[in-house]
Amino acid sequence: MIQLTALITPFRSVHSIPLFFIKFFPFSVSSSTSEESPEPSINHQLFSLLSHPNWQKHPSLKTLIPSLSPSSFSSFLSQYPNLNPQIALSFFNYLSCVPSFKLNVQSYASLLRILISNNLFRVAQKTRLNMLKSCETRDDAVFAMRLLLDMNKYDEFKLNVWAYNTLLMCLSRFVMIEEIKCVFDEMLSDLIKPDIYTFNTMINAYCKLGNIVEAESYLSKILQAGLSPDTHTYTSFILGHCRRKDVDSAYKVFEEMPKKGCRRNVVSYNNLIHGLCEAGRMDEAMRLFVEMGDEDACCPNVRTYTILIDALCRLDRRAEALRLFDEMKEKGCKPNVHTYTVLVDGLCKDFKLDEARVLVNVMSENGLVPNVVTYNALIDGYCKKGLVDVALDVFDTMEPNNCIPNVRTYNELISGFCRINKAHKAMSLLDKMLERKLSPTDVTFNLLVHGQCKEGEIGSAFRLLRLMEENGLAPDEWTYGTLVDGLCERGRVEEAHTIFRSLKEKGIKVNVAIYTALIDGFCKAERVDFALTLFKEMIEEGCSPNACTYNVLINGLCKQGKQLEAAQLLERMPESGVKPTIESYSILIEQLLKESAFNHAYKVFYLMDSIGHKPDVCIYTSFLVAYYNEEKLKDAEDVMAKMAEEGVRPDLMAYTVMIDGYGRAGLLHRAFDVLKCMFHAGHEPSHYTYSILIKHLSQGGLDIKTKASSINIADVWKVVKYETLLELFDKMGEYGCPPNTNTFNSLATGLCREGRLEEASRLLDHMQNCGISPSEDMYTSMVNCCCKLKLFEDAARYLETMLTQGFLPCLESYKLLVCGLYDDGNNEKAKATFFRLLDCGYNNDEVAWKLLIDGLLKRGFVDRCSELLDIMEKNRLRLSTQTYSLLLEGLDRTDNK
Repeated sequence: MIQLTALITPFRSVHSIPLFFIKFFPFSVSSSTSEESPEPSINHQLFSLLSHPNWQKHPSLKTLIPSLSPSSFSSFLSQYPNLNPQIALSFFNYLSCVPSFKLNVQSYASLLRILISNNLFRVAQKTRLNMLKSCETRDDAVFAMRLLLDMNKYDEFKLNVWAYNTLLMCLSRFVMIEEIKCVFDEMLSDLIKPDIYTFNTMINAYCKLGNIVEAESYLSKILQAGLSPDTHTYTSFILGHCRRKDVDSAYKVFEEMPKKGCRRNVVSYNNLIHGLCEAGRMDEAMRLFVEMGDEDACCPNVRTYTILIDALCRLDRRAEALRLFDEMKEKGCKPNVHTYTVLVDGLCKDFKLDEARVLVNVMSENGLVPNVVTYNALIDGYCKKGLVDVALDVFDTMEPNNCIPNVRTYNELISGFCRINKAHKAMSLLDKMLERKLSPTDVTFNLLVHGQCKEGEIGSAFRLLRLMEENGLAPDEWTYGTLVDGLCERGRVEEAHTIFRSLKEKGIKVNVAIYTALIDGFCKAERVDFALTLFKEMIEEGCSPNACTYNVLINGLCKQGKQLEAAQLLERMPESGVKPTIESYSILIEQLLKESAFNHAYKVFYLMDSIGHKPDVCIYTSFLVAYYNEEKLKDAEDVMAKMAEEGVRPDLMAYTVMIDGYGRAGLLHRAFDVLKCMFHAGHEPSHYTYSILIKHLSQGGLDIKTKASSINIADVWKVVKYETLLELFDKMGEYGCPPNTNTFNSLATGLCREGRLEEASRLLDHMQNCGISPSEDMYTSMVNCCCKLKLFEDAARYLETMLTQGFLPCLESYKLLVCGLYDDGNNEKAKATFFRLLDCGYNNDEVAWKLLIDGLLKRGFVDRCSELLDIMEKNRLRLSTQTYSLLLEGLDRTDNK
């Protein structure tokens, strides 16, 4: 066996090692102890392994490699600087062939230290170039640049023109213009004569920034040096002009190339095609694509196709994009990850999620690894469709496929949860981001603020504002716009107006969205005159109203019975440069129909149609409502026929209106026919739809003797008998649309709101007997109902069931239970419940806000709040500074009462 000492080169004094090694690679030349080594066990094992002459075949190699990271490998080389260079190089080359191991810039730098200290300059020069090619980030490039410029002080390892060019290209890849200028100046001071590649790299770097003036100064240097511009030179200028959005100038350069004896290549075409696509000149881009082969015998490559496919998808011409994708494959041009990602994103925007998922699988089958952008597109598609659980499944596959989620991944999931009113789940993702050392952005916080406002949690939204500031982010107009809108939705218009007035002092420009939200708020508060004053102020301040602003005002005027003023405002819209939308007409038509002014409504209808606005489902639904209210069933059916003729498909509300209309006419069989159509069209009936059906089933005298039409829809769940629900199930089965999870959830929600826990429990049992699993929302309704009825043991049991089934209960349920248990004197059970929720992964700040501040402190449970705060602290659950301050203020304020 070779002795370990044979692996070490003869000892050299520290003074013989160049200074740059000490600067960039601090190490001791003496033997390192276990305490000094960052990873002594791995390093020692690796050193022992490399002592074997046939280490490549040693059985411990395969077990050691998975535990070795680029940083630990760099640590090993730094710990053993006198390692035999040939063994170090052999092992380095071996690692470069291991698919699961990726050498980074620090790994190359550590090897360089060993090679140069052993005077292996030829191999070191090759390693130097490979190090530059390995740079993946700006930080990598800066590290490499500083190291190489420092090494350049030594004659044995000075940078030549090739090395300078490679370094410049590395920096250009990240558009690091200041660093590029620094290196170019260093090259000149080093008396290295730039060649055409040098100048082209400089030109390309400036052109990437659209800085044509600086790029042209280097073109002059090419001519001064007696060199000739080549294809790369002109192609960079095409790119530069396109970056400046001056596609016509780019076209001129493109057309000049053959005249200058310079052949256009695929990159020249790609740059111009991309510029045309970005300028919206799609037809010209497609024409250029077709001419490639004829003009320059130039074949489109994967980037050419991807540019066009991407542009077609962004223009909603996705069918053409798919045809081009098929053509691409037929011509033997293999799509890359970017191509697939563009198509996945396009399919997701069309909500063709199954097709998008299949495409991701096809990628993997073709040996392509989906990247974070691919996964984000798929996750975003599922979230926008409301299928957040499926999006989470996709999320869970990312890391096993060596893809690390980024901030955008989390933002899309947060947006998805907020969209389905699960802000507590969105908040829990905030903690997961921080655990991964990902910094939440203003977009993250704006989404969370929106989610809290949407659920009526205005207090939590304001706390997020302070949390946002604590994270070094400044709330912007979108943050405050969400708060203004949230307050207005809750009727708190004066508070919204106060925030609105404070924005100028904060240096935040009030945008059209904030004005519109506030105007809408005052309209809904029946203060239309003040809304009109705001509208006038808005115009005077130079903030142009959009169609949405006009629509909320038109709606406000109509609600106040001022149809004439609403119609006049509608007429003035084009004069102000704002084109009325379908909604603008729809609001007026709906109000006229409510007053049975059918003739006037039809006049507006035909006016709208004459200026090119085709009636949508909302307008047709307004007519349906009006005719059903007038008991004009035949007219309503004519409207339905007209919808079918115009290709307008009924939506959830239209179907519900039809069901109600037939129910009122005593035609329940027709109502259930519509329900069947509704299911087949892919629309899930809402709680309101089921309330309508229950109301009309009640008309048969099963529950009450009054007419169903006289029952207030809100009272349906107070009077319905359980037998009627069973009758509904039978009818649904009879018409081929058997009850599903949504059905049971809707019915349980209605019963629980009225405190009818016994019937809701029977419904839950019936559901499980049918083999249908209760949903998260159904359990939530049961828990909240139990708490209101002070049946805390039952509530705790339902909560535990939720957790065992993988559901995360909303914090409102926990607040009701914990506060209820304390109120009932069951302190130990309350504490145990709180302990349980701390393990569930909620955001700690939100737990403190909703349970401690909004729950216990508001109810006067000061000691209990303090007790639970101690539990959080003992469990090392970190709270933000502002949350902790709020708690201390609350405890102190309550104590002093």
